[in-house]
Amino acid sequence: MLKIQAFLGNNDVMEISEALKEFEIGGLTVSKVRGRGKRPPPEIHASKGSAIFQPQFSQKYVIELVIPENKEEQVINILKEKGSVGKIFVSPILRAIDIATGVEGESVI
Repeated sequence: MLKIQAFLGNNDVMEISEALKEFEIGGLTVSKVRGRGKRPPPEIHASKGSAIFQPQFSQKYVIELVIPENKEEQVINILKEKGSVGKIFVSPILRAIDIATGVEGESVI
């Protein structure tokens, strides 16, 4: 099993979610976070006129999902095709346990 985290600079969440549903990836977690990367956040025009503010952090979105290893390339391709800006990180999952049933392993996902 693998955990995939996609940090997105733009809100491409719905397009990615719909594509993952079509590929029969059911569960995912989406978080709206603030952070900074290589691209500076957009300037904010404050007040009435000339005051411009450059925030330190901008809004980002994080999609997290746990998948079987045999679906890794397809999921990464979906994230690359549907996402416009961001990074993808892949990590191994050593153990998965369903709290309600106690079931372990890949059947949990």
